[in-house]
Amino acid sequence: MSIDIETARRVAHLARIRVDEADLPALAGELSGILTFMEQLNEVDVEGIEPMTSVTPMRLKRRQDVVTDGDMQDKVLSNAPDAREGFFAVPKVVE
Repeated sequence: MSIDIETARRVAHLARIRVDEADLPALAGELSGILTFMEQLNEVDVEGIEPMTSVTPMRLKRRQDVVTDGDMQDKVLSNAPDAREGFFAVPKVVE
């Protein structure tokens, strides 16, 4: 699949990335390359192959699945630039 300059411009706009007009052809080429690679991956036959978490067989570390609040609210909120009433305070971002 080939990405044209207009599609690259739209992708950049949707991703909220400012791209100069002169850089759009390069971006379109990179996006086309990524999609070409993804198409190649889709051609690989993975029937009967189990998903892997590592190239060497290993078990994932297990822990008890218990609900906890972490008991570190003050420590976590100490990193916040603005915290109010036990919560992170952030600027309104909805238009």
